[in-house]
Amino acid sequence: MTREMGAALRRIQLGSALSAFGLGFTVPYLYVYVAQVRDLGAGTAGVVLAVFAMAALAVLPFTGRVIDRRGPLPVLVVASAVASLGAVALGFSSQVTASVLSAAVLGAGTAVMQPALATMLVRCSDATTRTRAFAMQFFLQNLGLGIGGLVGGLIVDTSRASSFTMLFLIEAVMFLVLGAIAATVRMPRPTVVAKEATADGSVPRGGLRVLLSHRAMVQLCVLGFVVFFACYGQFESGLAAYGTEAAGIQPSTLGIALAANTAVIVVAQFVVLRLVERRKRSRVIASVGLIWAFAWIVAGYAGLGHGSQTMATAAMISTYALFGLGESMLSPTVAPLVADLAPESMVGQYNSAFALCKQLALAVGPAVGGPMGASLHGPYIVTFVLFSLGITVLALRLGRRLTPVQDQPSLAAAPSRVVAVSLPENAPADGPVPVAAVH
Repeated sequence: MTREMGAALRRIQLGSALSAFGLGFTVPYLYVYVAQVRDLGAGTAGVVLAVFAMAALAVLPFTGRVIDRRGPLPVLVVASAVASLGAVALGFSSQVTASVLSAAVLGAGTAVMQPALATMLVRCSDATTRTRAFAMQFFLQNLGLGIGGLVGGLIVDTSRASSFTMLFLIEAVMFLVLGAIAATVRMPRPTVVAKEATADGSVPRGGLRVLLSHRAMVQLCVLGFVVFFACYGQFESGLAAYGTEAAGIQPSTLGIALAANTAVIVVAQFVVLRLVERRKRSRVIASVGLIWAFAWIVAGYAGLGHGSQTMATAAMISTYALFGLGESMLSPTVAPLVADLAPESMVGQYNSAFALCKQLALAVGPAVGGPMGASLHGPYIVTFVLFSLGITVLALRLGRRLTPVQDQPSLAAAPSRVVAVSLPENAPADGPVPVAAVH
């Protein structure tokens, strides 16, 4: 990594952490703010949360192409400004229409920031440093979210709407800080390779058709959907409903469980990184499926067993902690793999496609898991044990389509010769491609 890339990477990580700190101020309290503080009711709060997620589905299909054409930096600056505007508007919204529209603007802005930041990380790293760069981002974002949530909890007062307005204004400022930091980043110039014509003289095209022809990427997107559906899509919906209804834990205990989840990520991230960065990514992801299957079994004991309330509470907290362990293993594997699969000219589109799968899972997960967690306790646990085992199966199948270096980047540092590549059919040949090493 060059000095220029290192300097840019540090600024990007700082801005990402500060924006996560801002999100932490409001995300845990959005439902309470709309439903109780603004007195708009639970139905409106549900609509606001849904619109916040659905806005991402509306903008992400177009985001990747803009990133690849204009560059991730200007896209990130604009997205941070849009998110800041949405946060300010939501902080002053006291009517249904204003709240819904503000949530849509905020959701669209934060959604676009994800693939833009990911693409900037790719541009400022190489195959040997990318794993650590994404792990650091995940660590800093969780740390920022956790600290933001704790500080926000000290400020909020449900009897004073102005205290919540303050939270949204702080969030808006953090987004502007991200944009300001991004504007000062000197992005390394990507390697430019002349486009090669095909046999008939035409130039290979990018776009959705090329991405869908890339079987490894399609399998990774399916895997990503299952990962986010079986974990993140359940945290604040199905698993929370199951914990309170079946396990009988207090709602306040959910906050402790989420804190345990964050604590495990913060403490374990770099210990786990040392263990996984020289192992095959597909096997690391497969092991996450096994860990999460065990986590769901522990949750099943909490709600379906006949132990004491203390044991049930401890089991639910342990479930969230086990999810955190799995998350710390995914951060240095999945996101860097998306980047390594992407042709040079389509990094933004690949990141956006994966982000779209994530948002779909986060939208579908609560809709499916919420009702099941609240009333169908046994089937709920069995369903998500099976989904977790599905992660293991999908990861092992994906490993068969990856080149050795894509599956295990540490091989890139060893002497090698090119024997195979994993690229989409008719992909644009305008950038370096991953190589497979044979020893």
